[in-house]
Amino acid sequence: MTSATDPRRLPATTPRLIATDLDGTLLRDDKSVSDRTIAALAAAEEAGIEVFFVTGRPARWMDVVSAHVHGHGLAICANGAAVVDLHAGGELLEVRDLPRAAALEVVRTLRATAPGTSFAVELTTGIHYEPDYPPFHLDPGATIAPAEKLLHEEEPGEGAPVLKLLAHHPELLPDGFLTLARTAAGGVASFTRSSPTALLEVSGRGVSKASTLALCCAQRGISSDEVVAFGDMPNDVEMLTWAGTSYAMGNAHPDVIAAASGRTVANNDDGVAVIIEQILATRSEQQL
Repeated sequence: MTSATDPRRLPATTPRLIATDLDGTLLRDDKSVSDRTIAALAAAEEAGIEVFFVTGRPARWMDVVSAHVHGHGLAICANGAAVVDLHAGGELLEVRDLPRAAALEVVRTLRATAPGTSFAVELTTGIHYEPDYPPFHLDPGATIAPAEKLLHEEEPGEGAPVLKLLAHHPELLPDGFLTLARTAAGGVASFTRSSPTALLEVSGRGVSKASTLALCCAQRGISSDEVVAFGDMPNDVEMLTWAGTSYAMGNAHPDVIAAASGRTVANNDDGVAVIIEQILATRSEQQL
């Protein structure tokens, strides 16, 4: 793997779209967007390159970057389960839900194969969780109940689409839990993770950052070869594999490093901005 400054790892032509993860990638560890990164995003848009934020976050947690979306204003949230308009306050434009029957099958399977697992349910209307689920970014208005009740059509959200199911285990290793879940229930739903803990994110079968990004690009007549992507955790692997040029952050998970075509510096060192600046500098040289 070569460094961020190796010109052989830059796209051969100016990309039409940049797709970037947020936590651990575009955002620094304190969840801020540096001035350098803000300037780089604005410069990319000024050069005619669309920027898409592609994240596991739900729309209601996009305030950290909503001011830095130019042009289209769109973002892909919940690991591909939702396309939202940040210019319209996070309005849902498209939902690729996890069927409740599939979510219930995952709950049954993980209760049997990984006893001690607790669950949260992310609906289009908000998150709800079980009593034993760890207190992580939980909403004060959430309903607390067993997952089977949370997934009942008449329970919280009144049948609102399920964006993703979250499964936490207090003892298993994160990658081991992911492998176990994919082996036990991979035919029912899509499993990934982005947390340093054993917290799995479960989406509808075939739903991922990559598949939704591909749909958004197809609507714009943009091919995968015209996309540059950035990420740091397993939920970015498919997107980095799909994009014509991709970069693992300096702080990335080993699976992400293996999937990406290049590597940049860590999120705290503005790794996304470093590559954008190089792409734009190369573009300027080619136009001379």
